Amino acid sequence: MTAKIAARKPEPKKDLDMSTLWGGGAAPGDTHPRAAWFRESKYAMFIHWGLYAQAANVYRGKNWHGIAEWLMWRARISVAEYELLAREFNPQDFDADQWARIARDAGMRYMVLTAKHHEGFAMFKSKASPFNIVDATPFKRDPIAELAKSCKKYGLGLGFYYSQFLDWHEKDAAGNDWDFGPDDAPGRNFDRYLQTKALPQITELLTNYGDVALIWFDCPGCISRSACEALRDHIRKLQPDCLINSRIGNGLGDYSSLGDQEVPVTGPEGLWETVDTHNDTWAYSRHDHHWKSPRE
Repeated sequence: MTAKIAARKPEPKKDLDMSTLWGGGAAPGDTHPRAAWFRESKYAMFIHWGLYAQAANVYRGKNWHGIAEWLMWRARISVAEYELLAREFNPQDFDADQWARIARDAGMRYMVLTAKHHEGFAMFKSKASPFNIVDATPFKRDPIAELAKSCKKYGLGLGFYYSQFLDWHEKDAAGNDWDFGPDDAPGRNFDRYLQTKALPQITELLTNYGDVALIWFDCPGCISRSACEALRDHIRKLQPDCLINSRIGNGLGDYSSLGDQEVPVTGPEGLWETVDTHNDTWAYSRHDHHWKSPRE
C-alpha cells in the first residue's frame, strides 16, 4: 500500500443529507483520452448485489419498503445479526457469462457491480476483511473474478461500485450509530478504517482483476478534500486509465454522476451520467413489482 488517506473527523448528524453524501458539485468532465470510451459508450448495466439480496427487503417477517440495499440501516440490524445472512448466501446459479452476454446483446458497453456497498460486505476475495463472499459464505467463489473474465470475453468494460465512507459493519467507519454510537464517539477512528479496509480493498480491486473501466464511489460524506485527492492519485498510479465518478467527493472526479434516478431536462456540461432503477429499489426486493416500462 503506497498511499495514505487522512480524513477530518466526521461531524455528528441527526439524519443523512443525501445531497451532501452524493458529493456536492458536479465534476466538469475530463478531456483526457481516458474519457473517450465513456463519451461513446452511452449505455451500461449497473448491478446492486450483496447480502441485502438474501434478505430481499424482509426482516423478521416484516416487509420493508424503499431501497432494499439500505435494509440494515433502516431496520437497525446489529452487525452480529446481519452477519448471519452470509451463512445462507449461496447463489449457485450465478453465471458470469450469462450476465455479460445479456449486457452485450442489449447494446451495453460496460458493467458496474457493487464490490462493497454500505453494509460492508465485499463481493470478492479480500485479505483486508474476512467479511467477504469467499470467506464468509458457503458459495466460496469470487464473482468479480468470474465477471472480469466474461466481460473481457464479450468485449465489455468492467467497473466497480465501492462505498468509501459508509460501512455499517465497521466501528471505525461512518453510519452505524445503533451498534457503535455517533460517528464522533470516543474510540471511533475513521482514518483507521480508511487505512485498514477501504484503501486496501480498493487496491485489491485495481490490482487483481485486470483493467478496470471505472470506480463508482458513493456517499463521500465529510471526507476531506486532501483525502479525496490522495485516493484519486492512488487510483491514477495503479490504473491511469480508470475513470472516477464525482461521488468521490469535493468536486473531484472525471465525470458527474447525477442524483439517484435524476433525469435532467437538458444534458449538463461535460461528461455525465444518470443512474436509474427498473422498479423502485436498486437491490432485489421480494415485494417490489412496480416495474418501469421499456419506454421509460
